[in-house]
Amino acid sequence: MSVRKLPHPPGGREPRPPAPEEPAAAPAAAGPAADDDGEARALPRDLAPRLRRAFRAPRARRAALMPYLTGGHPTLETSDALIATLVDAGADVVELGIPFSDPIADGPVVQQSTHAALTAGVTPDDVLGLAAAHSSAVPFVLLTYLNSVLAYDAGRFFERAARAGVEALVIPDLPLDEASGRDVPLAREAGGLAPLAAGAGVSLVPMATPTSTDERLDLVAAAATSFVYCVAVTGVTGARAEVGAELPGLLSRLRERTDAPLAVGFGISTPEQAASVASQADGVIIGSALIDAVSRAGTPDEACAAAAKLVGDASAAIAGA
Repeated sequence: MSVRKLPHPPGGREPRPPAPEEPAAAPAAAGPAADDDGEARALPRDLAPRLRRAFRAPRARRAALMPYLTGGHPTLETSDALIATLVDAGADVVELGIPFSDPIADGPVVQQSTHAALTAGVTPDDVLGLAAAHSSAVPFVLLTYLNSVLAYDAGRFFERAARAGVEALVIPDLPLDEASGRDVPLAREAGGLAPLAAGAGVSLVPMATPTSTDERLDLVAAAATSFVYCVAVTGVTGARAEVGAELPGLLSRLRERTDAPLAVGFGISTPEQAASVASQADGVIIGSALIDAVSRAGTPDEACAAAAKLVGDASAAIAGA
């Protein structure tokens, strides 16, 4: 497979947003967020229409497949080719990570890819350009950290992400309390980062873990405007021999609280694990194993071949689950 040039070079003109595929629905009540005087107000549930469609009608039928790559790793040009490869291999959604110097939710494999991308000078705009280049083919989710959003200017970042075709953001170090704007100086003027993002048309994705209390899961359910990111195991990202035994209980507790799609990540590294998770959840996220396969490849073509095999095999396993 040959590597093609990015249609939107880093630092170039703003990418043209993808044409809308369905009309926006009238806003409906979702989880509470706090406005300036502390009063609760609703977040819209009409966000992320393409994501909702991907979860509702995944290509492998059982669950949506969401591979994760660090944007710009190993190079921007290879990232561009890899995204196209993932779509061809069966991805319903692509999740891209914005390189950050202190990725506290990530294990060694993702940390190394992030460090390499930062060393090469990859910026948030570069990653947004990758999403824009492929947004007509697949919906995008970004994983980033709070400092990157605030340094960019949160409102500007959300608007730029929306123009690039990004429908949702995962921010692991953003507590739900701060996302809602409850007594948080950094977000008080906007009434919280979640409403600010929603105003730009972007959903902030809440995360749930096996150690989350029932009270915390209530907040997660209330905040879910696109999907819930379910952490399969306690700890950081990385391939594991088995998916956590606590996962079925976490999914059951969430099902009691929300009808939002539940996507599972952290530790899913084989097609067999993907199939097992697909029998329980609405989405399967494969990250560290994919990045490791890309990192071990000697050439861009070999990286694309490795990515195609892993994602294609996972898609086939999900379909047969």
